[in-house]
Amino acid sequence: MKTSDSKRKLLAVFAHPDDESFICGGMFAKYASEGVDITLVSATRGEMGRRMGNPPYLNRETMAAAREQELRDACECLGIGKLIFFDIRDKTVEFADEEALTGRIENLIRELEPDVVLTFHEKLGGHPDHCAIGKATTAAFRRSAGKGALYFITFGDAMEHPERYGYTHKDVIKVDVRDHLAAKLASFRAHRCQTEIDEWVWLPDREALAHLGNHEYFLKGNRDAPQRVYHDLF
Repeated sequence: MKTSDSKRKLLAVFAHPDDESFICGGMFAKYASEGVDITLVSATRGEMGRRMGNPPYLNRETMAAAREQELRDACECLGIGKLIFFDIRDKTVEFADEEALTGRIENLIRELEPDVVLTFHEKLGGHPDHCAIGKATTAAFRRSAGKGALYFITFGDAMEHPERYGYTHKDVIKVDVRDHLAAKLASFRAHRCQTEIDEWVWLPDREALAHLGNHEYFLKGNRDAPQRVYHDLF
């Protein structure tokens, strides 16, 4: 961990608006509350999302601007200080020039010198955009030869049983986010067009918060790096 006079930095490189909230919003709120300097990259503006509000009020022409604003609002809820868009068309990250994309992320890592880099696992990411941005970020991290740590975000509590995915508990960081669920819920609600159809999000706060887990799970991306503790990314 850095000394108190040197601010810790976290860089997250994701694919879509809402990835940051739905997958690991509690973690962002936790570290923001501790003074970590957080930069988020969204490769796309999510303009090909299937949810357009409930009832629908968006279309393909208006979706990108709406989701950009929703992401900015969510970042405010979570304490994310800087937001960067790569302006890749939604659902086409896998077709982007891989070398150019990797180089762009590498340059960002070298510029920011983050202590922690977060992205998707290139095989466990689920969505093709997730896997593609994860692959490029992983390559960029390794090429940058940075001294920080690389982690992959994961879904729900799947990594309570990491052996199913070829990992062990030593590869998993389990972050307690129970004190930051209100911020996470607020970020869910900021992504209005994506969550209006989910009734639980809009229940009274106490009922809605009960739907959120107390922990978020992260896989070590550089598995050979020494691990200080198993509940803290830093």
